[in-house]
Amino acid sequence: MTSKKIYSLQIKTKQDFSQNLQAILEVAKSSDEGSVILTPELALSGFCYQKMDKADEFSKLATQELLEASLGGRTIITTMIEKKNHKFYNNLKVFCNGELIHKQAKHELFLLGDEHLHFASGGLNEMIPFKIGNITCGALICFELRFIDLWKRLSGVEVIFVPAQWGKARKEHFETLCKALAIANQCFVVASGGANLQMAKSSAIITPYGKVYADDEAQVISHTIELDEVEKMRKYINIRLTQ
Repeated sequence: MTSKKIYSLQIKTKQDFSQNLQAILEVAKSSDEGSVILTPELALSGFCYQKMDKADEFSKLATQELLEASLGGRTIITTMIEKKNHKFYNNLKVFCNGELIHKQAKHELFLLGDEHLHFASGGLNEMIPFKIGNITCGALICFELRFIDLWKRLSGVEVIFVPAQWGKARKEHFETLCKALAIANQCFVVASGGANLQMAKSSAIITPYGKVYADDEAQVISHTIELDEVEKMRKYINIRLTQ
């Protein structure tokens, strides 16, 4: 039986990039060895459209710090602003035990927030399953959660991570979609939402049965998941999910 301690952050993103990084590093330092830590979307910088080049430079420093913080078997998942070929991307990066094991750029940009005016869209080919130890995982970045065809791309994975900065006005949408994803894909869903004033929060760890572990008053949601729940659910109600 495989178990994994999960920490889903529910923190505010401040204007000081260094303070944001330190908040993540403090959680990592106090977390159990072998655990997984998920941050909200762009937790290092926020959507700092007037300081994109600065955010890109800071991401280089943060990458090194997060690589070191992931030593001891920890995994840290976050997204950050990075520049390539004169274009900016919202890159999700998975740091595991001192290595970068997966990267994908946000594919579906949120037009209502003008993301398409500041970011390039990532390739759909980057949205593929990845392994944390022997656990098969996938990720959707915020707005991508609304696209059911992307759920199918991750069919068969055991855990889906959803870093987000989801608007408070659509809080119920976020919570409903995350729970529906867990039930439809018969997997764990780990959501991490920002806690700034207009954000929904709604960080949660959701089981394949749809049980939700959440607390909008907490800065960190933690729970140990038992991966055999995925296998049990898929045997109990067989909808032919394959990895």
